[in-house]
Amino acid sequence: MRATTIHAPFDMRVEDVPDPVIQESTDVVLRVLRACICGSDLWAYRGESARQPGQRIGHEFLGIVEAAGSDVTGFAAGDLVVAPFVWSDGTCEYCAEGLQTSCPRGGFWGSVGSDGGQGEAVRVPYADGTLVKLPAEAAGDDRLLTALLALSDVLGTGHHAALGAGVTKGSTVAVVGDGAVGLCGVLAAKRLGAERIIALGRHTARTDIARSFGATDVVAERGEAAEAAVRELTGGQGAHAVIEAVGTEQSMRTAVGITRDGGSIGYVGVPHGSGTGLDLSVMFDRNIALRGGVAPVRAYIPELLPDVLSGAIDPSPVFDLTVDLSGVPAGYKAMDDRTALKVLVKP
Repeated sequence: MRATTIHAPFDMRVEDVPDPVIQESTDVVLRVLRACICGSDLWAYRGESARQPGQRIGHEFLGIVEAAGSDVTGFAAGDLVVAPFVWSDGTCEYCAEGLQTSCPRGGFWGSVGSDGGQGEAVRVPYADGTLVKLPAEAAGDDRLLTALLALSDVLGTGHHAALGAGVTKGSTVAVVGDGAVGLCGVLAAKRLGAERIIALGRHTARTDIARSFGATDVVAERGEAAEAAVRELTGGQGAHAVIEAVGTEQSMRTAVGITRDGGSIGYVGVPHGSGTGLDLSVMFDRNIALRGGVAPVRAYIPELLPDVLSGAIDPSPVFDLTVDLSGVPAGYKAMDDRTALKVLVKP
């Protein structure tokens, strides 16, 4: 089969790799129908996250079960399923608590020795604890299938950020970051009943999506100018709930600066220098709470799935470029050049 591999910074290749097979009785082999490139994949692409030459990559995908191990009870060949970006056994204490990202037997797609989602097929460990079944008829609906793909990461991650930020009905929310996760944070805040949503972003194509997702205001400034603009919009107080979806020092400083006293920040941007953006004395003095981290999207899929199926929420607009498998290297370049927001892959 063919799959995407990374060999060095900016060196992505689509190569022949061994076909996945059932190795444990709890595995399934899944044929990938849809995958995508994540903003967090760009850290590896740029060489800021270490990878071994030839390592697989990609952690967002859905597809059709082709084979199931003898101990798999929830899935059979032919089932349409979505995979969260971390596999988990579904039986440990962390899984029972809805924190599948801390499962001791879990792992990330594309880690050393595992398959990546940006390929033709994937071996899925602990299938019963990991996968979520989708309606079979969705396989024939291209837009719906694309929207359902967002359940594998960005939609659940935006939801996680909104929960961490304490978004409630009638609240004022600010979203730092106009990438796919930030936009899904806007969508999640709207779904949770936020009355006012301020999207921080400078790219019109992205802020237009933010407005369609429910943003009531857009702030294009950065740094101190952005803080001043948000405070002007909120009567000098700042937002009750702030979603941080970038992970840099500047984005975290901005998030703290635009949070209302007594408010909360939900952070889901993969940290890259963001620790230096935190001044605990400021957060202490202003009673600002910080909560977030790696989103346990497996816990959120059952809640979010009905709204995607009904059309109540539609995250599909975050995918603005579609490639086949051979086009994945060009897709990485497009996202790195910011000419694409999020690249959809159709193997």
